[in-house]
Amino acid sequence: MSKERSGLKLVVIGILFAILWSSASAATKIGLKSAQPFVIAVSRFFFAGVLMLIIAHVIMKKRLPEKQEWKQLAVYGFLNISVYLGLYVIAMLYVSAGLGSLAVGTNPVLISIIAAVWLRQPLKISTIISLVLCTAGVVVAAYPLLKNSYATPMGLLVLLISMLSYSIGAVYFSKNKWNDLHILTINGWQTIMGGVFLLPFLFAFYDGSKNKYDIHSIGGILWLAIPVSIGAVQLWLYLLRDNPVKASFWLFLTPVFGFIIAALTLHEPISLYTLVGVLLVIGGLYIVQKKK
Repeated sequence: MSKERSGLKLVVIGILFAILWSSASAATKIGLKSAQPFVIAVSRFFFAGVLMLIIAHVIMKKRLPEKQEWKQLAVYGFLNISVYLGLYVIAMLYVSAGLGSLAVGTNPVLISIIAAVWLRQPLKISTIISLVLCTAGVVVAAYPLLKNSYATPMGLLVLLISMLSYSIGAVYFSKNKWNDLHILTINGWQTIMGGVFLLPFLFAFYDGSKNKYDIHSIGGILWLAIPVSIGAVQLWLYLLRDNPVKASFWLFLTPVFGFIIAALTLHEPISLYTLVGVLLVIGGLYIVQKKK
């Protein structure tokens, strides 16, 4: 494949990933109308994980993980599924879908910082400036949402912790050797393991009266399982394997698509604060990415 066609392929994959990934916030908010957070999360993970493993091992005849790979899958599943998405679905109870997408968009900066610390490299001034701008953007966008009960301080804190786990997981994935293990196999097993780690919390907090299996809960779970957990994550892992820093670049599109999707599906407000906040985040991400 020529460099031009390869580059175009990465652009298409990157944009499609950003759209699907940013839709997770709205889908989660819709699902939470009829079900508890851990019910949505665990149902999503097991449905998506089992489906991916059937395709990988039964249909495609791909090999099972071996020895060290099981440990790597467990750690990655814990960071990328249990902690990140487990906390993310809880955060969506307390923050708007648009703000959730905006927070996801700050991950490139977090990934750059974590990668610098992990590899013991000096933190560039551009990364520090970017972090300040992105933080300011989230604060500005969140200000009117806090006033109008679209977000709470606790929700923002939980959201921040989930983003840190996601960024650590991205660096962990890119720094480990996966040999010839198929991406679908990696995604399937890490999703299943992440769901298993959340089972104790599901049983501890389950309340049957708070769960209705209607179009909201079932629709939300199916969308999160297939287009997001399978589709978007497959695209993300493909981008990570190509180049983790370049892959993080596509996350800056999630605030744009996220607010649009939230406005269309949930009628969440888009104000001047929203636009300024998004511009600050995108500006910060541009600074940290333009030389990479």
